Amino acid sequence: MASAGFFAIAEREPGRPALVDPSGRRLSYGELAAGADRLARGLRAAGLQPGDAVAVALPNGAEAAEVFAAAMQSGLCYVPLNWHLTAGELAYILDNCGARAVVGHERFAVAIGEAARQVDVRLRVAVGRVDGFRPLAEIADAGDSSPEPDRRAGQVLFYTSGTTGHPKGVRKRLPPVDPERVGLASGIGLAVPDLATALGSDAVSLVGGPLYHAAPLAALAGGLDSGAEVVLMERWTPEGFLDLVARHRVTQATMVPTMFHRLLSLPDEVRLAADVSSLRSIMHAGAPCPVDVKRRMIDWLGPIIVEGYSSTEGAGTMVTSEEWLARPGTVGRPSPGVVLKIVDDDGNECPPGVPGRVFLSQALWEFEYLGDADQTRANRRGDLFTVGDIGYVDEDGYLYLCDRVAQVIISGGVNIYPAEVEAILLEHPAVADVAVIGAPNDEWGEEVRAVVQPQPGHDASGRLERELIEHCRARIAHFKCPVAVDFVDDLGRDPNGKLRKGPIRDRYWQGRARHI
Repeated sequence: MASAGFFAIAEREPGRPALVDPSGRRLSYGELAAGADRLARGLRAAGLQPGDAVAVALPNGAEAAEVFAAAMQSGLCYVPLNWHLTAGELAYILDNCGARAVVGHERFAVAIGEAARQVDVRLRVAVGRVDGFRPLAEIADAGDSSPEPDRRAGQVLFYTSGTTGHPKGVRKRLPPVDPERVGLASGIGLAVPDLATALGSDAVSLVGGPLYHAAPLAALAGGLDSGAEVVLMERWTPEGFLDLVARHRVTQATMVPTMFHRLLSLPDEVRLAADVSSLRSIMHAGAPCPVDVKRRMIDWLGPIIVEGYSSTEGAGTMVTSEEWLARPGTVGRPSPGVVLKIVDDDGNECPPGVPGRVFLSQALWEFEYLGDADQTRANRRGDLFTVGDIGYVDEDGYLYLCDRVAQVIISGGVNIYPAEVEAILLEHPAVADVAVIGAPNDEWGEEVRAVVQPQPGHDASGRLERELIEHCRARIAHFKCPVAVDFVDDLGRDPNGKLRKGPIRDRYWQGRARHI
């Protein structure tokens, strides 16, 4: 089946399976489109106009998909909210984007209710009961389910994770796009291939990450534009993932490396007994994937894993399993239409093999940081942008990432890339998760420290610390290895695999100035 976009598919094949939400509820394309049409008309009746921002704090489910599709055909600016944030953090985003409406779930009533009151958002809508909010069903009942006669493409305004300072809103300048295709808004649909073409007309896409992140939302949008059935998980677990793959005959999944690590940590008798025969493609992004972890995933599932390196700001590179096996560790070559350059501190382009700052072209979707012209300029070099990653290319133009500029450890004047050390530590069976940071050292400026979350059944001890340090020393140069290992119960990685190292590092630098 050729992809024609979500709303066109809904009109042509209304009975086609579209969505399975975490409760097990199933919606057809016709039902999901009708719900989006009712909401679009209801929001307009409540006073929203094209260009208005609607901020959304909803868990993965049918309501989240309907609100998204409604915004994407109404010319609205859809602002996904990370519902783990505090009321103050949410209020900052509501104020920064000028939200005219907020849609929140009763599960997050305390934080989202307080945030909406602080900013005095005009239209407040709830799934369930939230004081001072109108029920979503009441808004939908104000509209009707007939198709919108004058659809206008909306856009998505993502906020970066805010590892330093306040999160930044990434606003993109859209060219004219087809409002029938919900995935073209802000270019998010480009992150997922046309599943109907790539995997066939029976494509079933499993989305396990929260829809406030770009990759999971792109997977939802790309799946619906392809005519796939999308299965949403509310809370990812390795056992739950394997169960849904087998039960729904999932053909495609969007994942992050943390999920790979947790799957590989299952007992062999559990993992190898799982029926994963339906899987034809796995897309992963969101964080660097250790070489050993990815190799083991390919050994288990076959060469079906595709990696995408990109950011909230724009597209980047892609690499297939076959390409990766020939060049372990690469994140691929630029996606179609993307220009890649590696630049040194003096602004000169680096030759192959020499690390520098990674710059990418903005392609069709030029962006700016909302209300922050200085930061927008700082991240630009002509028509190229950077998010602060360091990497190098080989002779064939394949990109290899080293680390983020802000996370590089400088010890005795030598650059040490934490991602390299973390990958080594994750090979050890006692390590569930790890953050490598630079801690203060009076002689060297910084020293390498590892903060480790042990696997269940492994006790934090001096013996394990020595074992992990020796594990590193046997594999990489001693100057890169941690001088000490600290243990924690949970590193606090978010559901999309992101780890905020700032709070971890700050514990070591309290009262001292850092060089970066």
